Amino acid sequence: MTEPTYFLLVCDDIPHDVLVTDPGPDPLAVAHVVRGLTGLSLWRSKVLATNVPAVILDGVAEEEATAAAEALRGAGARAETRAWPDPEFLRG
Repeated sequence: MTEPTYFLLVCDDIPHDVLVTDPGPDPLAVAHVVRGLTGLSLWRSKVLATNVPAVILDGVAEEEATAAAEALRGAGARAETRAWPDPEFLRG
């Protein structure tokens, strides 16, 4: 019986999260953008956008995260992207 072989998939892009830290003066406009980004209902999008800080997108590519944060900022929200840290075993 042979031992199973394990391997690590190395991605070119580090996953990013998109966070809303402040919905700004018009939370409904931000909720519409959140709805477009996530596909959630408008009610759930408004709840997500107003209960800050909130992760809107989780583990997306850097380009997608940057575009989403810009769209949220365009609606008046304070939004940021955060890169996932490298796993401990890669730092070795």
